[in-house]
Amino acid sequence: MPGGQEAYMFPTSVKEVEALGWDYIDIIFFTGDAFVDHPSFGTACISRYLQKFGYRIAVVPQPNWRDDLRDFRKLGAPRLYFAVNSGAMDSMVNHYTAAKRLRHDDAYTPDGRFGQRPDYAVTVYTKILKRLYPDVPVVIGGVEASLRRLTHYDYWRDRLFPSILVDSGADWLCYGMGELPMLEITRAIESRRSLHEMRKIPQFAFYMSGASYPADALLLHSYEHCLSDGRAFAENFNLIETHANMLHPSVIVEPSGQGYVQVNPPYPPADTQTMDSFWDLPFTKLPHPRYRGKRIPAYDMIKYSVTTHRGCFGGCNFCTIAAHQGKFIQSRSEENILWEVRALPSLPGFAGNISDLGAPTANMYGMHGRNLELCEKCRRKSCLFPLPCRNLDRSHARLLKLYDDVLKVKGIKHAYVGSGIRYDLFLTEDGFVDGTSCPYLEELVLRHCSGRLKVAPEHTEDKVLYYMGKPSFRLFERLRTEFDRIVRKAGVRTELVPYFISSHPGCTMKDMEHLASNPALKGIWMEQVQDFTPTPMTVSSVMFYTGIDPRTMKPVFTERDPEKKRRQKSFFFRKKR
Repeated sequence: MPGGQEAYMFPTSVKEVEALGWDYIDIIFFTGDAFVDHPSFGTACISRYLQKFGYRIAVVPQPNWRDDLRDFRKLGAPRLYFAVNSGAMDSMVNHYTAAKRLRHDDAYTPDGRFGQRPDYAVTVYTKILKRLYPDVPVVIGGVEASLRRLTHYDYWRDRLFPSILVDSGADWLCYGMGELPMLEITRAIESRRSLHEMRKIPQFAFYMSGASYPADALLLHSYEHCLSDGRAFAENFNLIETHANMLHPSVIVEPSGQGYVQVNPPYPPADTQTMDSFWDLPFTKLPHPRYRGKRIPAYDMIKYSVTTHRGCFGGCNFCTIAAHQGKFIQSRSEENILWEVRALPSLPGFAGNISDLGAPTANMYGMHGRNLELCEKCRRKSCLFPLPCRNLDRSHARLLKLYDDVLKVKGIKHAYVGSGIRYDLFLTEDGFVDGTSCPYLEELVLRHCSGRLKVAPEHTEDKVLYYMGKPSFRLFERLRTEFDRIVRKAGVRTELVPYFISSHPGCTMKDMEHLASNPALKGIWMEQVQDFTPTPMTVSSVMFYTGIDPRTMKPVFTERDPEKKRRQKSFFFRKKR
């Protein structure tokens, strides 16, 4: 540790701060989740990374916002700033189903108790802090802030919201995966850099009064214009998404009220050495000691998992992964991954089974364009849709070697892949992509699948799949043929479990009838199904709100009637003859 500091467990109370002998705290995090010191949780990632550089971090998990606000007062003001996030999920997705009904539990809360965070948690927490400590900067981040950084559609209020910076009053918004930008803003606040300099920090957004935009900025329609004109909102989103998937995007400016929101371009994708530095940190991989004896369901799901990379170039229109993590794959080194795997047997309760060796899309590890100069100029949202990019190297050789090396580690019995996979990375309608494709599928099914291989065709009808940004269902049919061949030859009892979505923009009742009667699904129980939920900063949510496809600006059918949405979902549960 720089400065000879030890890797303490982050204090969450005055008593814990006093036990460390501190007379000040640099940064205080407020988060909507219980605090788990695991690299799958953003608060832990940023806290450990800043700790590495000598900063004193405290965390206030799930503060009570309904009483006299003692949780917001108990640690006082930090030396540098408050950091706020809603947790690993948008608080509204965490709270409500697609039918806008309250959920009964919360996987990110001890014992799964519901109601331990407010709706729109980032805004609620920030407003409280700005009222109590008006002179202390508040930096917001995480999924909720990241995906609400510009004008966005909110399904639960059924209207457009301005940037979360406007509603919350936060000073700074860090979007995406935040280790590098959060270190830079911390150093900038500590050294008292001028606001002019700080407003150049990559991967940050902020609100400015007036209209003195940077000369080279991409200027969007104003929030007010979007409120009165759905086409303006769709046009904005198409530009936002295009630049979010470019390697060298522009500064984005969106007028709002008496000023504007400015979003600076992100840091370049992290190279392997930088990615390794995000994991070379003293995570305990355990819930905070304050939860002793209580179960945190989300932790149970990931405690024996290992993340191999970040990002996704699949470009599904309903998905927010690329909007938060980026399109370009950022992979850890094999040595760094194996270092983490070797440490797993020391965790309490580890029985030799890695629950998930993967990432947002598990089989994108190490993948990139063959000619990186072409990637520098590329403006495609997806490297796979409507057809795989010819420049994309889809070899699974490196991943196969990693799987083999992981299983050779002493104490490892199984390394399951629980994350999703993209079968269009190794399959075409005519066969396998290359010489590594068939060995990969066989390895996946026979050695890294805990009895169920989950994949996501999402629908059977090509018209609907076009609006989803997904490949033809014929590719799933090919996958099922190859899957059945592998399990039949090996004599194993493994199931193929497909995910499907109803009521997505472009999907009619007739499309659901066709899905329910598709012969390729005979013998498959429709278990992994959901009704479409519009979430901020996706193509699909823009289509749902405007009835316009922002890619083409043409009309698209959208089912908004709750009863008809329920009927669409009911087709999943009709018996197939």
